[in-house]
Amino acid sequence: TPLLFAGTMLLNSGCWLVVVGAAPGAGAVTVAYVNGDLKATYGYNYDEVVAATKKSISDLGFAQPEEQKDAISDTFHTHNGQGDSVKIVVTRSGDKSTDVDIRIGTFGDEQLSMEINDKIKSNLP
Repeated sequence: TPLLFAGTMLLNSGCWLVVVGAAPGAGAVTVAYVNGDLKATYGYNYDEVVAATKKSISDLGFAQPEEQKDAISDTFHTHNGQGDSVKIVVTRSGDKSTDVDIRIGTFGDEQLSMEINDKIKSNLP
């Protein structure tokens, strides 16, 4: 079937996709890790996700972030205790939809990216 084929292609390409939740806008979270970047879409408004991201950076003990903000996105540059750079970009994608991109260092770190993503999810209402 086409769905089985698409799933096989994802597994063979070294990336993965996880969907958590029932429907967009109902607090659903879609997550993919591709080429060193974790990309998540949250069924929450932008301000809630920005607040959860800021709290997560503090909760995880990362350095005080350098923050760049405009009308549709907020970018946080920080580093962890081992000195690895951490970049988190929160982008408004709809009234109840917000994208989060996480990149660790030059090549990415799947485990740390997932830990950050999990912390953001836990800090959402």
